[in-house]
Amino acid sequence: MGTVGLNFGAINSGTGIDVAATVSQIIAAEQAVETPWKNQLTTLKAQDTAFSSIGTDLATLSSSLQALTGFSGVFAAKQGASSDTNVIALSSATSTAVAGSHSITVNSLAQTSSMYSGVIANVGDTLSGSLTIQIGSGTAQTITVGSTSNTLSSLAAAINGASIGVRASVIKDTTGSRLSLVSATSGAAGQITLSGSLTDATTGTSVSFQQGQQGQDASLNIDGLDITTASNTVSDVIPGVTFQILAATGSSQPVQVQIANDNSTITQAMSAFVTAYNAVVTDIKTQEGKDANGSAQPLYGDPTLALIQSQLSSGLLGGSASGAITSIGQLGLSIGQNGMLTLDSGQLQSVLNTNFSDVMGYFQNVNSFGQTLNKSLNGLSSTLTSGAIYLALQQNAAQETSLNKNISDQETRIAADKARLTDQLNTANQILQDLPNQINAVNQLYSAVTGYNQQNG
Repeated sequence: MGTVGLNFGAINSGTGIDVAATVSQIIAAEQAVETPWKNQLTTLKAQDTAFSSIGTDLATLSSSLQALTGFSGVFAAKQGASSDTNVIALSSATSTAVAGSHSITVNSLAQTSSMYSGVIANVGDTLSGSLTIQIGSGTAQTITVGSTSNTLSSLAAAINGASIGVRASVIKDTTGSRLSLVSATSGAAGQITLSGSLTDATTGTSVSFQQGQQGQDASLNIDGLDITTASNTVSDVIPGVTFQILAATGSSQPVQVQIANDNSTITQAMSAFVTAYNAVVTDIKTQEGKDANGSAQPLYGDPTLALIQSQLSSGLLGGSASGAITSIGQLGLSIGQNGMLTLDSGQLQSVLNTNFSDVMGYFQNVNSFGQTLNKSLNGLSSTLTSGAIYLALQQNAAQETSLNKNISDQETRIAADKARLTDQLNTANQILQDLPNQINAVNQLYSAVTGYNQQNG
Protein backbone atom coordinates (compact mmCIF):
# COMPACT_ATOMS: atom_id res chain seq x y z
CA MET A 1 0.00 0.00 0.00
CA GLY A 2 1.41 3.43 -1.01
CA THR A 3 1.91 6.40 1.31
CA VAL A 4 -0.95 8.87 1.41
CA GLY A 5 -0.23 12.55 2.25
CA LEU A 6 -1.99 15.91 2.39
CA ASN A 7 -0.86 18.49 -0.13
CA PHE A 8 -1.62 22.19 0.35
CA GLY A 9 0.15 25.51 -0.07
CA ALA A 10 1.59 27.90 2.52
CA ILE A 11 -0.42 27.98 5.69
CA ASN A 12 -1.46 31.56 5.09
CA SER A 13 -2.17 31.09 1.37
CA GLY A 14 -5.86 30.20 1.83
CA THR A 15 -5.65 27.49 -0.87
CA GLY A 16 -6.66 24.68 1.52
CA ILE A 17 -6.74 20.97 0.67
CA ASP A 18 -7.85 19.21 -2.57
CA VAL A 19 -10.42 17.10 -0.69
CA ALA A 20 -11.59 14.99 -3.66
CA ALA A 21 -8.08 14.05 -4.78
CA THR A 22 -6.98 13.28 -1.23
CA VAL A 23 -10.04 11.06 -0.53
CA SER A 24 -9.62 9.27 -3.88
CA GLN A 25 -5.99 8.52 -3.04
CA ILE A 26 -6.89 7.08 0.34
CA ILE A 27 -9.82 5.03 -1.07
CA ALA A 28 -7.64 3.67 -3.87
CA ALA A 29 -5.24 2.33 -1.26
CA GLU A 30 -8.11 0.61 0.54
CA GLN A 31 -9.50 -0.83 -2.70
CA ALA A 32 -6.14 -2.42 -3.49
CA VAL A 33 -6.99 -4.98 -0.80
CA GLU A 34 -9.73 -6.32 -3.11
CA THR A 35 -7.45 -6.95 -6.09
CA PRO A 36 -6.36 -10.52 -5.20
CA TRP A 37 -9.95 -11.41 -4.34
CA LYS A 38 -11.19 -10.12 -7.70
CA ASN A 39 -8.38 -11.91 -9.53
CA GLN A 40 -9.34 -15.15 -7.83
CA LEU A 41 -13.00 -14.58 -8.74
CA THR A 42 -12.03 -14.08 -12.39
CA THR A 43 -10.13 -17.36 -12.32
CA LEU A 44 -13.05 -19.22 -10.72
CA LYS A 45 -15.52 -17.78 -13.22
CA ALA A 46 -13.30 -18.89 -16.09
CA GLN A 47 -13.19 -22.37 -14.56
CA ASP A 48 -16.99 -22.36 -14.25
CA THR A 49 -17.32 -21.54 -17.95
CA ALA A 50 -14.93 -24.33 -18.89
CA PHE A 51 -16.62 -26.84 -16.57
CA SER A 52 -20.07 -25.90 -17.90
CA SER A 53 -18.92 -26.31 -21.50
CA ILE A 54 -17.46 -29.75 -20.76
CA GLY A 55 -20.62 -30.64 -18.82
CA THR A 56 -22.77 -29.74 -21.82
CA ASP A 57 -20.66 -31.88 -24.13
CA LEU A 58 -20.72 -34.76 -21.65
CA ALA A 59 -24.52 -34.50 -21.54
CA THR A 60 -24.61 -34.69 -25.34
CA LEU A 61 -22.36 -37.75 -25.20
CA SER A 62 -24.61 -39.34 -22.58
CA SER A 63 -27.71 -38.73 -24.72
CA SER A 64 -26.05 -40.21 -27.78
CA LEU A 65 -25.09 -43.29 -25.76
CA GLN A 66 -28.61 -43.67 -24.36
CA ALA A 67 -29.94 -43.92 -27.92
CA LEU A 68 -27.83 -47.10 -28.17
CA THR A 69 -28.35 -48.47 -24.65
CA GLY A 70 -32.08 -47.73 -24.21
CA PHE A 71 -34.43 -50.66 -24.79
CA SER A 72 -36.67 -48.44 -26.92
CA GLY A 73 -33.72 -46.85 -28.72
CA VAL A 74 -32.28 -47.43 -32.16
CA PHE A 75 -31.78 -51.17 -31.71
CA ALA A 76 -35.56 -51.49 -31.31
CA ALA A 77 -36.24 -49.72 -34.60
CA LYS A 78 -37.41 -51.88 -37.50
CA GLN A 79 -37.81 -51.39 -41.22
CA GLY A 80 -40.46 -53.00 -43.36
CA ALA A 81 -40.97 -53.51 -47.07
CA SER A 82 -43.77 -54.97 -49.20
CA SER A 83 -43.13 -56.58 -52.58
CA ASP A 84 -46.42 -55.10 -53.85
CA THR A 85 -47.47 -51.85 -52.20
CA ASN A 86 -50.67 -51.79 -54.29
CA VAL A 87 -51.83 -54.83 -52.32
CA ILE A 88 -50.17 -54.44 -48.90
CA ALA A 89 -48.73 -51.21 -47.52
CA LEU A 90 -46.78 -51.33 -44.27
CA SER A 91 -47.77 -48.69 -41.71
CA SER A 92 -45.31 -49.38 -38.88
CA ALA A 93 -43.00 -51.91 -37.29
CA THR A 94 -42.42 -51.48 -33.55
CA SER A 95 -39.69 -52.77 -31.26
CA THR A 96 -41.63 -55.99 -30.69
CA ALA A 97 -41.40 -56.90 -34.37
CA VAL A 98 -38.99 -59.68 -35.24
CA ALA A 99 -36.81 -59.47 -38.32
CA GLY A 100 -37.90 -61.93 -40.97
CA SER A 101 -39.91 -62.52 -44.14
CA HIS A 102 -43.63 -63.26 -44.42
CA SER A 103 -45.73 -64.46 -47.35
CA ILE A 104 -49.25 -62.97 -47.44
CA THR A 105 -52.11 -63.81 -49.76
CA VAL A 106 -55.16 -61.52 -49.78
CA ASN A 107 -58.31 -63.44 -50.73
CA SER A 108 -60.79 -60.66 -49.98
CA LEU A 109 -60.96 -57.23 -48.35
CA ALA A 110 -62.98 -56.33 -45.28
CA GLN A 111 -66.16 -54.39 -45.97
CA THR A 112 -68.35 -52.17 -43.81
CA SER A 113 -72.07 -52.80 -43.98
CA SER A 114 -74.24 -50.00 -45.41
CA MET A 115 -77.86 -49.43 -46.50
CA TYR A 116 -79.61 -46.59 -48.26
CA SER A 117 -83.18 -45.53 -48.86
CA GLY A 118 -85.02 -44.92 -52.09
CA VAL A 119 -85.01 -41.43 -53.58
CA ILE A 120 -87.12 -38.72 -52.00
CA ALA A 121 -87.45 -35.92 -54.52
CA ASN A 122 -88.01 -33.13 -51.98
CA VAL A 123 -85.66 -33.25 -49.04
CA GLY A 124 -88.16 -31.34 -46.92
CA ASP A 125 -91.01 -33.86 -47.35
CA THR A 126 -92.68 -35.06 -44.17
CA LEU A 127 -92.01 -38.70 -43.25
CA SER A 128 -93.91 -41.21 -41.13
CA GLY A 129 -93.38 -44.73 -39.84
CA SER A 130 -90.55 -46.36 -37.89
CA LEU A 131 -87.24 -48.16 -38.43
CA THR A 132 -85.77 -51.00 -36.38
CA ILE A 133 -81.99 -51.23 -36.64
CA GLN A 134 -79.72 -54.04 -35.42
CA ILE A 135 -75.93 -54.17 -35.72
CA GLY A 136 -74.58 -57.70 -35.93
CA SER A 137 -75.85 -59.74 -32.98
CA GLY A 138 -76.50 -56.63 -30.90
CA THR A 139 -79.83 -55.46 -29.52
CA ALA A 140 -82.26 -54.08 -32.08
CA GLN A 141 -83.50 -50.53 -31.48
CA THR A 142 -86.53 -48.85 -32.98
CA ILE A 143 -86.65 -45.25 -34.12
CA THR A 144 -90.20 -43.97 -34.46
CA VAL A 145 -90.72 -40.97 -36.71
CA GLY A 146 -92.21 -38.12 -34.67
CA SER A 147 -92.75 -34.42 -34.90
CA THR A 148 -89.09 -33.74 -34.29
CA SER A 149 -87.78 -36.45 -36.64
CA ASN A 150 -90.13 -36.38 -39.62
CA THR A 151 -87.69 -35.15 -42.30
CA LEU A 152 -84.64 -36.85 -43.71
CA SER A 153 -82.28 -34.52 -41.83
CA SER A 154 -84.09 -34.71 -38.49
CA LEU A 155 -84.49 -38.50 -38.81
CA ALA A 156 -80.73 -38.86 -39.47
CA ALA A 157 -80.06 -36.74 -36.37
CA ALA A 158 -82.42 -38.90 -34.28
CA ILE A 159 -80.69 -42.11 -35.41
CA ASN A 160 -77.23 -40.69 -34.64
CA GLY A 161 -78.42 -39.46 -31.26
CA ALA A 162 -79.72 -42.93 -30.33
CA SER A 163 -76.17 -44.39 -30.41
CA ILE A 164 -77.31 -47.51 -32.23
CA GLY A 165 -73.94 -48.10 -33.89
CA VAL A 166 -74.62 -46.62 -37.31
CA ARG A 167 -73.77 -43.29 -38.89
CA ALA A 168 -76.81 -41.79 -40.57
CA SER A 169 -76.53 -39.02 -43.15
CA VAL A 170 -78.48 -37.47 -46.02
CA ILE A 171 -76.96 -37.91 -49.46
CA LYS A 172 -78.09 -35.65 -52.32
CA ASP A 173 -77.66 -36.05 -56.06
CA THR A 174 -79.44 -34.92 -59.23
CA THR A 175 -82.34 -37.36 -58.67
CA GLY A 176 -83.12 -36.30 -55.11
CA SER A 177 -82.11 -37.24 -51.57
CA ARG A 178 -81.51 -40.53 -49.72
CA LEU A 179 -81.01 -41.60 -46.13
CA SER A 180 -77.66 -43.45 -45.82
CA LEU A 181 -76.84 -45.82 -42.95
CA VAL A 182 -73.23 -46.97 -42.49
CA SER A 183 -72.22 -49.33 -39.71
CA ALA A 184 -69.74 -47.98 -37.20
CA THR A 185 -68.25 -51.49 -36.98
CA SER A 186 -66.35 -52.87 -39.96
CA GLY A 187 -66.50 -56.49 -41.01
CA ALA A 188 -69.16 -59.14 -40.57
CA ALA A 189 -69.76 -58.17 -36.95
CA GLY A 190 -71.06 -54.80 -38.11
CA GLN A 191 -73.72 -56.10 -40.52
CA ILE A 192 -76.85 -53.89 -40.49
CA THR A 193 -80.25 -55.60 -40.19
CA LEU A 194 -83.10 -53.19 -40.97
CA SER A 195 -86.85 -53.66 -40.62
CA GLY A 196 -89.95 -51.49 -40.34
CA SER A 197 -91.43 -49.12 -42.86
CA LEU A 198 -90.98 -45.52 -43.88
CA THR A 199 -93.46 -43.43 -45.86
CA ASP A 200 -93.16 -40.08 -47.58
CA ALA A 201 -96.34 -38.62 -46.05
CA THR A 202 -96.21 -35.61 -48.37
CA THR A 203 -96.53 -37.76 -51.52
CA GLY A 204 -97.94 -40.94 -49.94
CA THR A 205 -95.04 -42.96 -51.37
CA SER A 206 -93.51 -45.89 -49.52
CA VAL A 207 -89.75 -45.50 -48.95
CA SER A 208 -87.78 -48.73 -49.33
CA PHE A 209 -84.20 -49.57 -48.32
CA GLN A 210 -81.52 -51.48 -50.18
CA GLN A 211 -78.25 -53.11 -49.18
CA GLY A 212 -75.36 -50.87 -50.16
CA GLN A 213 -72.46 -53.04 -49.00
CA GLN A 214 -72.42 -56.32 -47.14
CA GLY A 215 -70.46 -56.44 -43.89
CA GLN A 216 -67.54 -58.76 -44.57
CA ASP A 217 -64.29 -59.79 -42.90
CA ALA A 218 -61.02 -59.74 -44.80
CA SER A 219 -59.64 -63.15 -45.68
CA LEU A 220 -55.87 -63.64 -45.64
CA ASN A 221 -53.33 -66.39 -45.64
CA ILE A 222 -50.16 -65.49 -43.76
CA ASP A 223 -47.28 -67.94 -43.92
CA GLY A 224 -49.74 -70.75 -44.67
CA LEU A 225 -52.24 -69.86 -41.94
CA ASP A 226 -55.76 -68.72 -42.91
CA ILE A 227 -56.72 -65.51 -41.10
CA THR A 228 -59.86 -63.38 -41.00
CA THR A 229 -59.92 -59.82 -39.76
CA ALA A 230 -62.72 -57.27 -39.46
CA SER A 231 -60.56 -54.36 -40.66
CA ASN A 232 -58.30 -53.73 -43.62
CA THR A 233 -55.85 -52.25 -41.09
CA VAL A 234 -54.17 -55.31 -39.61
CA SER A 235 -52.07 -54.92 -36.47
CA ASP A 236 -52.47 -58.13 -34.48
CA VAL A 237 -51.36 -60.84 -36.88
CA ILE A 238 -47.61 -60.29 -37.26
CA PRO A 239 -46.34 -59.15 -33.82
CA GLY A 240 -45.32 -55.51 -33.81
CA VAL A 241 -46.28 -54.94 -37.46
CA THR A 242 -49.22 -52.91 -38.76
CA PHE A 243 -50.16 -53.01 -42.44
CA GLN A 244 -52.99 -51.97 -44.73
CA ILE A 245 -54.77 -54.38 -47.10
CA LEU A 246 -55.48 -52.48 -50.31
CA ALA A 247 -56.52 -55.14 -52.83
CA ALA A 248 -57.31 -58.84 -53.18
CA THR A 249 -54.96 -60.88 -55.36
CA GLY A 250 -55.93 -64.52 -54.96
CA SER A 251 -53.71 -67.42 -53.94
CA SER A 252 -51.61 -67.24 -57.08
CA GLN A 253 -50.04 -63.88 -56.18
CA PRO A 254 -48.69 -63.87 -52.60
CA VAL A 255 -47.02 -60.68 -51.39
CA GLN A 256 -43.69 -60.84 -49.60
CA VAL A 257 -43.38 -58.64 -46.49
CA GLN A 258 -39.87 -58.18 -45.16
CA ILE A 259 -39.17 -56.96 -41.60
CA ALA A 260 -35.56 -55.94 -40.98
CA ASN A 261 -33.49 -54.32 -38.28
CA ASP A 262 -32.91 -50.63 -38.97
CA ASN A 263 -29.14 -50.80 -39.39
CA SER A 264 -28.90 -47.38 -41.02
CA THR A 265 -30.43 -45.68 -37.97
CA ILE A 266 -28.04 -47.59 -35.71
CA THR A 267 -25.09 -46.45 -37.83
CA GLN A 268 -26.28 -42.84 -37.60
CA ALA A 269 -26.54 -43.18 -33.81
CA MET A 270 -23.02 -44.63 -33.62
CA SER A 271 -21.72 -41.76 -35.73
CA ALA A 272 -23.42 -39.27 -33.38
CA PHE A 273 -21.81 -41.05 -30.41
CA VAL A 274 -18.35 -40.77 -32.01
CA THR A 275 -18.85 -37.06 -32.73
CA ALA A 276 -19.99 -36.39 -29.15
CA TYR A 277 -17.09 -38.37 -27.67
CA ASN A 278 -14.55 -36.52 -29.78
CA ALA A 279 -16.04 -33.18 -28.67
CA VAL A 280 -15.29 -34.08 -25.04
CA VAL A 281 -11.75 -35.19 -25.94
CA THR A 282 -11.24 -31.85 -27.69
CA ASP A 283 -12.46 -30.04 -24.56
CA ILE A 284 -9.90 -31.87 -22.46
CA LYS A 285 -7.03 -31.22 -24.88
CA THR A 286 -7.93 -27.52 -25.02
CA GLN A 287 -7.78 -27.20 -21.24
CA GLU A 288 -4.43 -28.97 -21.13
CA GLY A 289 -2.82 -26.24 -23.24
CA LYS A 290 -2.46 -22.45 -23.34
CA ASP A 291 -4.56 -19.67 -24.77
CA ALA A 292 -3.61 -17.26 -27.57
CA ASN A 293 -1.73 -15.07 -25.08
CA GLY A 294 0.38 -17.96 -23.83
CA SER A 295 -1.44 -18.20 -20.51
CA ALA A 296 -2.53 -21.55 -19.09
CA GLN A 297 -6.16 -22.52 -19.71
CA PRO A 298 -8.54 -22.21 -16.69
CA LEU A 299 -8.50 -25.95 -15.90
CA TYR A 300 -4.84 -26.57 -16.58
CA GLY A 301 -3.66 -29.08 -13.96
CA ASP A 302 -7.14 -29.35 -12.41
CA PRO A 303 -7.69 -32.84 -10.88
CA THR A 304 -11.29 -32.95 -12.17
CA LEU A 305 -9.97 -32.79 -15.73
CA ALA A 306 -7.72 -35.78 -15.08
CA LEU A 307 -10.69 -37.63 -13.53
CA ILE A 308 -12.82 -37.03 -16.63
CA GLN A 309 -10.06 -38.33 -18.86
CA SER A 310 -9.55 -41.41 -16.70
CA GLN A 311 -13.27 -42.22 -16.47
CA LEU A 312 -13.77 -41.91 -20.21
CA SER A 313 -10.81 -44.14 -20.99
CA SER A 314 -11.82 -46.85 -18.53
CA GLY A 315 -15.46 -46.68 -19.63
CA LEU A 316 -14.55 -46.96 -23.30
CA LEU A 317 -12.45 -50.05 -22.72
CA GLY A 318 -14.62 -51.64 -20.01
CA GLY A 319 -17.67 -53.88 -19.99
CA SER A 320 -18.17 -57.59 -20.44
CA ALA A 321 -18.45 -59.46 -23.74
CA SER A 322 -21.73 -60.21 -25.48
CA GLY A 323 -21.50 -63.45 -27.40
CA ALA A 324 -19.13 -62.95 -30.30
CA ILE A 325 -18.58 -59.26 -29.50
CA THR A 326 -15.74 -58.69 -27.05
CA SER A 327 -14.39 -55.23 -27.95
CA ILE A 328 -15.38 -51.94 -29.56
CA GLY A 329 -12.95 -52.71 -32.39
CA GLN A 330 -15.36 -55.35 -33.69
CA LEU A 331 -17.99 -52.62 -34.01
CA GLY A 332 -15.75 -50.59 -36.31
CA LEU A 333 -14.62 -48.23 -33.55
CA SER A 334 -10.93 -47.39 -33.15
CA ILE A 335 -9.01 -44.95 -30.94
CA GLY A 336 -6.30 -42.83 -32.57
CA GLN A 337 -3.09 -41.63 -30.96
CA ASN A 338 -4.79 -38.30 -30.36
CA GLY A 339 -7.47 -40.06 -28.31
CA MET A 340 -10.16 -39.48 -30.92
CA LEU A 341 -12.63 -42.17 -32.02
CA THR A 342 -13.23 -43.13 -35.63
CA LEU A 343 -16.01 -45.33 -37.02
CA ASP A 344 -15.74 -47.80 -39.90
CA SER A 345 -19.38 -47.82 -41.05
CA GLY A 346 -18.81 -50.75 -43.40
CA GLN A 347 -17.49 -52.95 -40.60
CA LEU A 348 -20.38 -51.92 -38.35
CA GLN A 349 -22.93 -52.81 -41.04
CA SER A 350 -21.25 -56.17 -41.52
CA VAL A 351 -21.31 -57.10 -37.83
CA LEU A 352 -24.93 -55.92 -37.52
CA ASN A 353 -25.89 -58.23 -40.38
CA THR A 354 -24.14 -61.24 -38.86
CA ASN A 355 -24.35 -60.71 -35.07
CA PHE A 356 -27.14 -58.21 -34.47
CA SER A 357 -28.27 -59.58 -31.09
CA ASP A 358 -24.68 -59.74 -29.80
CA VAL A 359 -24.05 -56.13 -30.82
CA MET A 360 -27.26 -55.06 -29.09
CA GLY A 361 -26.24 -56.99 -25.97
CA TYR A 362 -22.82 -55.29 -25.99
CA PHE A 363 -24.68 -52.04 -25.39
CA GLN A 364 -27.64 -53.19 -23.31
CA ASN A 365 -26.72 -56.22 -21.20
CA VAL A 366 -25.93 -55.85 -17.51
CA ASN A 367 -22.27 -54.84 -17.06
CA SER A 368 -21.94 -54.47 -20.84
CA PHE A 369 -19.75 -51.88 -22.55
CA GLY A 370 -22.71 -49.54 -23.01
CA GLN A 371 -23.94 -49.78 -19.42
CA THR A 372 -20.41 -49.44 -18.00
CA LEU A 373 -19.70 -46.30 -20.04
CA ASN A 374 -23.13 -44.91 -19.17
CA LYS A 375 -22.32 -45.35 -15.47
CA SER A 376 -18.99 -43.57 -15.95
CA LEU A 377 -20.72 -40.64 -17.66
CA ASN A 378 -23.23 -40.36 -14.83
CA GLY A 379 -20.30 -40.08 -12.44
CA LEU A 380 -19.03 -37.07 -14.39
CA SER A 381 -22.35 -35.28 -14.76
CA SER A 382 -22.82 -31.55 -14.23
CA THR A 383 -26.47 -32.06 -13.17
CA LEU A 384 -26.44 -35.18 -10.97
CA THR A 385 -25.49 -34.25 -7.41
CA SER A 386 -22.87 -37.00 -7.32
CA GLY A 387 -21.29 -35.94 -10.61
CA ALA A 388 -17.67 -34.76 -10.61
CA ILE A 389 -18.39 -31.59 -12.58
CA TYR A 390 -21.40 -30.78 -10.40
CA LEU A 391 -19.24 -31.09 -7.28
CA ALA A 392 -16.47 -28.98 -8.82
CA LEU A 393 -18.96 -26.24 -9.71
CA GLN A 394 -20.42 -26.38 -6.21
CA GLN A 395 -16.96 -26.04 -4.66
CA ASN A 396 -16.23 -23.04 -6.89
CA ALA A 397 -19.60 -21.52 -6.00
CA ALA A 398 -18.78 -21.74 -2.28
CA GLN A 399 -15.45 -19.98 -2.83
CA GLU A 400 -17.10 -17.34 -5.02
CA THR A 401 -19.69 -16.67 -2.32
CA SER A 402 -16.95 -16.16 0.28
CA LEU A 403 -14.92 -13.88 -2.00
CA ASN A 404 -17.95 -11.82 -2.97
CA LYS A 405 -18.75 -11.39 0.71
CA ASN A 406 -15.20 -10.21 1.41
CA ILE A 407 -15.45 -7.69 -1.41
CA SER A 408 -18.90 -6.55 -0.32
CA ASP A 409 -17.76 -6.09 3.29
CA GLN A 410 -14.69 -4.17 2.12
CA GLU A 411 -16.82 -1.94 -0.11
CA THR A 412 -19.08 -1.20 2.87
CA ARG A 413 -16.05 -0.20 4.94
CA ILE A 414 -14.70 1.89 2.08
CA ALA A 415 -18.01 3.71 1.66
CA ALA A 416 -18.07 4.54 5.40
CA ASP A 417 -14.42 5.66 5.31
CA LYS A 418 -15.05 7.80 2.25
CA ALA A 419 -17.95 9.59 3.89
CA ARG A 420 -16.03 10.08 7.16
CA LEU A 421 -12.83 11.28 5.46
CA THR A 422 -14.75 13.64 3.21
CA ASP A 423 -16.46 15.24 6.21
CA GLN A 424 -13.21 15.50 8.19
CA LEU A 425 -11.17 16.91 5.33
CA ASN A 426 -13.92 19.36 4.37
CA THR A 427 -13.88 20.64 7.98
CA ALA A 428 -10.07 20.91 7.95
CA ASN A 429 -10.25 22.58 4.55
CA GLN A 430 -12.59 25.24 5.86
CA ILE A 431 -10.16 25.97 8.69
CA LEU A 432 -7.18 26.22 6.33
CA GLN A 433 -9.06 28.43 3.90
CA ASP A 434 -10.05 30.76 6.76
CA LEU A 435 -6.49 31.09 8.16
CA PRO A 436 -5.60 34.19 6.07
CA ASN A 437 -8.63 36.00 7.50
CA GLN A 438 -7.65 34.99 11.01
CA ILE A 439 -4.03 36.10 10.50
CA ASN A 440 -5.20 39.41 9.06
CA ALA A 441 -7.46 39.96 12.08
CA VAL A 442 -4.54 39.23 14.42
CA ASN A 443 -2.34 41.68 12.52
CA GLN A 444 -4.98 44.34 12.75
CA LEU A 445 -5.35 43.77 16.48
CA TYR A 446 -1.59 43.82 16.92
CA SER A 447 -1.33 47.12 15.00
CA ALA A 448 -4.09 48.65 17.04
CA VAL A 449 -2.36 47.71 20.28
CA THR A 450 1.24 48.47 19.33
CA GLY A 451 0.83 50.98 16.54
CA TYR A 452 3.11 48.82 14.46
CA ASN A 453 2.01 47.82 10.96
CA GLN A 454 3.63 44.52 9.92
CA GLN A 455 2.82 45.04 6.27
CA ASN A 456 4.58 48.46 6.16
CA GLY A 457 7.45 47.29 8.28
